[in-house]
Amino acid sequence: MGNTIPTKLLGRTDLEVSQLGFGTALPELSNSPLGDEHAGRLLNAVLDAGINFIDTSPDYGRSEHQIGEFISTRRGEFYLATKCGCVGHNWGQGHKWTSEQLHSNIDESLRRMKTDQVDLLQMHNPTLADVEHNGLIEALQDIRASGKTRFIGVSSSSPDLIAFADMQVFDVFQIPYSALERRHENMITYVAGQGAGIIIRGGIAQGHNNKDTTTNTRNNALEDVTGSMDRHEFVLRFTLTHPSCHTT
Repeated sequence: MGNTIPTKLLGRTDLEVSQLGFGTALPELSNSPLGDEHAGRLLNAVLDAGINFIDTSPDYGRSEHQIGEFISTRRGEFYLATKCGCVGHNWGQGHKWTSEQLHSNIDESLRRMKTDQVDLLQMHNPTLADVEHNGLIEALQDIRASGKTRFIGVSSSSPDLIAFADMQVFDVFQIPYSALERRHENMITYVAGQGAGIIIRGGIAQGHNNKDTTTNTRNNALEDVTGSMDRHEFVLRFTLTHPSCHTT
């Protein structure tokens, strides 16, 4: 998986991931008139640019279908991460935290993406109570033992993040962090210190054209420190300078 983008080892896994990853939670890939045609061009451009880490989910619209349709023939060029607990094809349909749901998710994801294994399977933002009371860790471990995923992880945030890390069962954590959202800054260091891989989500905060007043206020405040640098570039550089950020 040679590329020109700097790489880091994703914690205790053996995945040498590009520090710039590609997240597929892009509404325009499902909702714009360009649809699949645009997704095909974009996904192939991502691989052509040397990005070797792609993160998706059953509830990111048609993203898993598009990965299967347009880049499954290039599967050896990238690491693939998806999520579980999802009950529909968009975030608003919620999640269901049962062992059966996790097994159903991975089977359907593999079918859609035309592969027999993902590199990483992550629970999609469960609470600590969800995980402790529903046998989800055992379900993930069973899925890994079956060969359907190589590593297991969880997408999480405070207040549950540290408790999940202390369980010492997850290979990778996906955590929100950017110049506009720094509340997990020290937690990321703590989690990485235990050997886990760190995926940063929201690394540029998707705030450039956000209509939310609070977000725009914070974005405008960035003008004081970015100077002539584009705001997207500034916040991305900020995220990447965290020593425990393996990929974003």
